Amino acid sequence: MLPVFVAIFIAVKLTSKGPAIFKQDRAGCNGRPFVFYKFRTMRLGVDPFGPSPKSGDDARLTKIGKFLREHSLDELPQLFNVLKGEMSIVGPRPLYISQMAEWDQRQKKRLLAKPGITGLAQISGRGHLTCEEKLELDVKYVETASFLVDIKIVIGTIDQVLGREGIYEKRYSKTEYTRTEGK
Repeated sequence: MLPVFVAIFIAVKLTSKGPAIFKQDRAGCNGRPFVFYKFRTMRLGVDPFGPSPKSGDDARLTKIGKFLREHSLDELPQLFNVLKGEMSIVGPRPLYISQMAEWDQRQKKRLLAKPGITGLAQISGRGHLTCEEKLELDVKYVETASFLVDIKIVIGTIDQVLGREGIYEKRYSKTEYTRTEGK
């Protein structure tokens, strides 16, 4: 994977100002913070806690950033998080530390597992799911985790990445209205 990492690193550096690697504190197993890595896909000066892009036409995305997101290559640096023992290949996606305060007791069960590069929510709808639906799937994963479930998720992830489905978040929350739904 090293040649792929180097090629992406150089491409990000040559096509936009700023670091090639985006770093952010995220909630790990038992809520313990860790530094999460991704290839940077957005321009400098963008709010790192702002809403996720809803399409590839989002002006905050760099040209290479759009490509990286649409092929899930921006996630590759998380393999370093796996090697450091902070993440797993499969598990609930690591969320912002500040989001933990918003979760009820059931949703906090997601913190009982190491966060993963991919998870049940990523093969069950990805960006088409609301945060509430993703949280429920994260809890379901924690309650049913097994080697066979992990294999199913890895195979499903390959299918999702190749199909490039649900890349962009359509609606963050059940309470968020989209332009087509009205106010």
